[in-house]
Amino acid sequence: MNKMVVLAAAVAMTVAFSSCKSKQSAYRQAYEQAKEREVALADDSETVARPIVSKPATNVQIRQEKLSAYSGEDASRLDRYSVVVGSFRNATNARSLKERLESEGYTPILAENEQGMLRVIVASFPTRDEAIAAREAVKERYAPNFQDAWLLERAN
Repeated sequence: MNKMVVLAAAVAMTVAFSSCKSKQSAYRQAYEQAKEREVALADDSETVARPIVSKPATNVQIRQEKLSAYSGEDASRLDRYSVVVGSFRNATNARSLKERLESEGYTPILAENEQGMLRVIVASFPTRDEAIAAREAVKERYAPNFQDAWLLERAN
């Protein structure tokens, strides 16, 4: 009787452990399918130039903040509507992005809000429409970077 119990326990353990085993063939098949899709997408992107699609300018959200030019910046370059491409608490990071944009031909300005966040503003305009157009131009020029560029309205 004891032999039957031991044999039944051994069979049960064998079945239990074999059912927990990973199915390498299933993982391999999923991996190969993913690779095929990746290769197909790469082939498509090489043959077909896809245009950058941006959101329609009619439904643009604009954040309002009290804003002042950061120390050493020219406050006269800050108009009512600004295109923000970066927001930092660390001044070194903000200056680094500003320098990168300057090397690419922009004249960015650093501004600070009431909470101490430094906004890297790539362009500032008196009208909303000009700011929207500039934001779209920045998004196209720097694709895929700066796709999250946003508009800020100066509240003070």
